[in-house]
Amino acid sequence: MFSISQRPTRLFLVLSALFVTNALIAEFVGVKIFALEDTLGLPPFDWRLFGQSGSLSFTAGVMLWPIVFIMTDIINEYFGVRGVRFISWMAVGLISYAFLFAFLAIHLAPAAWWVTVSADRGVPDMQAAFAVTFGQGLWTIAGSITAFLIGQLIDVNVFHRIRKLSGERFIWLRATASTAVSQLVDSFVVLYIAFVLGPQQWPIDLFLAVGTVNYGYKLLMAILLIPIIYLSRMAIERYLGPAEARRLKAEAAGG
Repeated sequence: MFSISQRPTRLFLVLSALFVTNALIAEFVGVKIFALEDTLGLPPFDWRLFGQSGSLSFTAGVMLWPIVFIMTDIINEYFGVRGVRFISWMAVGLISYAFLFAFLAIHLAPAAWWVTVSADRGVPDMQAAFAVTFGQGLWTIAGSITAFLIGQLIDVNVFHRIRKLSGERFIWLRATASTAVSQLVDSFVVLYIAFVLGPQQWPIDLFLAVGTVNYGYKLLMAILLIPIIYLSRMAIERYLGPAEARRLKAEAAGG
């Protein structure tokens, strides 16, 4: 019987809220591109791939996507395929809902005084700034949502295939391998839809170079965050208790 007082129910609600919140924020802040070397105070790293070169530039969303990866693996561990699929579709629906209202807000007629209210701070047109910040192109939105959903569905299946082979052992392997495979697809699908098929018409060599750099970052973060997965698992098992944790994992493993 469903009850909000049950610890597994509360755990799923908290994990789902963290998952959706981080995915939603990542979509909106992803419009900003930052230079990693300048942020860290390092000299520019002149990477060269597929005939392209440049500095290490990423979307601001990379701050949050690693947290989404961790949430995916934790939910997978305790709530299985159905849990991950549910929150993935829910996140896509809520992200689409948020973009719809951002689109509507952009097309509201701005108050005349508001347009120039921040002119003394270097923003001469607040309406234009608002539209550029929140009005990501339809190709970018479509690419991001499609890549996110495909990546999540791949992640959950790879995770469970490894889990069936390894049992309770090698938590780091199923978490890292599932992220490595899913993000390989995600990193290239989003760029292909948004920038190759979209109006910018990127050449293939630029698409491959940027996709490879982005994937390399995600893979590195997946490895560096392995200790967080173990710490999160310890905290959850302490919260649930050994018997309840075993029950949830057995049900998750069984699909």
